[in-house]
Amino acid sequence: MQPLSIAIAGCGISGLASALLLSRAGHRVCLYERFAAPQPVGSGLMIQPTGMAVLAELGLAESMTAKGAPVTGLLGLNREGEPVLEAAYSDLPRASVFGLGIHRADLFGILYEAVLAERIPIETGFAVSQFAEEAGGAVLIDEQGRRSASRDLVVDALGLRSPLVPPVNALLPFGALWANVELPKGAPFCGDLLEQRYERALRMVGVLPVGVGRAAFFWSLTADEYAAWQAGGMARWWDEVEQLWPQCCAFRQQLREADQLVFARYAHRTSRQSPSERLVHLGDAWHAASPQLGQGANMALLDAYALVLALKAQDLAASKARFLALRQWHVRLYQALTWAFTPPFQSAAAWPAILRDLLLAPASRVGPGPRMKAHLVAGLAGDPLTRLGLAMPDYLVLAASSTASRASAVDQS
Repeated sequence: MQPLSIAIAGCGISGLASALLLSRAGHRVCLYERFAAPQPVGSGLMIQPTGMAVLAELGLAESMTAKGAPVTGLLGLNREGEPVLEAAYSDLPRASVFGLGIHRADLFGILYEAVLAERIPIETGFAVSQFAEEAGGAVLIDEQGRRSASRDLVVDALGLRSPLVPPVNALLPFGALWANVELPKGAPFCGDLLEQRYERALRMVGVLPVGVGRAAFFWSLTADEYAAWQAGGMARWWDEVEQLWPQCCAFRQQLREADQLVFARYAHRTSRQSPSERLVHLGDAWHAASPQLGQGANMALLDAYALVLALKAQDLAASKARFLALRQWHVRLYQALTWAFTPPFQSAAAWPAILRDLLLAPASRVGPGPRMKAHLVAGLAGDPLTRLGLAMPDYLVLAASSTASRASAVDQS
């Protein structure tokens, strides 16, 4: 297919990665962003081997690793101190693999700087509200009725609340309070683990290292409880946090006001792809899920890479069919897995946590359980990399990059 003129709606992770990949493939790309300046939303996240493989193709894996924190596994304990969530990347058949905890602003910043360096145009202040086809192309329409230039293809990277997919009530009862914190020296946390503590499945507190001595701190909460949490005062809440995980007192002086924490509401939905061959949805605009398996950004990166491969087909109709063939199985698999894994870790009912503690957790320690858990967490179930022709990144090189970065940070301090 000849190079296309492509509009990308949204300057989030999937939008920026798509712009880079499509531009490098020879397509003419323009990004459309509602804000006056593109900006990240959210706290920390995990880049899994799937997402890292795409970043390696972009030449950005080492930059990401230098900013983030290698995470070798997940460990969640119940109130009795019993492990109920365990997953180790060392159980994968390839040595030295890790997840990367990273601040969303760092991930965004590296992608955004790469987009600017390649002079990919960004039209800001354009709040997309509609998509429309016209003779020989398609346009985006903003909230003021302004129309974009006509394009061959529109990529919807607007996330969960995209106005370009049919509205549906996909919100889940639970969400979480998120904040960025500094890890005090000598703090009693494992610097290479995502650690969590549970009160049944009703409460969860977690700490994810995100590099350069920082962490993402989160506390599960239902949407119905949020107003009461705001009104209840920080002192009472911190007492509850410390009862569940006493070591979290290390963050108490950093988080003293309610507005330092952002409440993120979770959702689960899979939207149908548009019947138009000129519109394709990526990432959360297509398949949003709760973060139990931590795959959101990684799935979006895989979508972006698959789209570039698919556009090598002879026409737009064939390209869209190819895109779905490349990604639909993996998307369906992880949507089903996330739906199944959410209740044991986020539920107001008692029985999911009882089932988790007495049956699921012990059974998962027996082979092939550990390897299966590692594949699930790493995003490798269903073998998405082979389907896309992607190679696993060289984790020995990435580990060396991360070690050098930390040493440099120590020297500078």
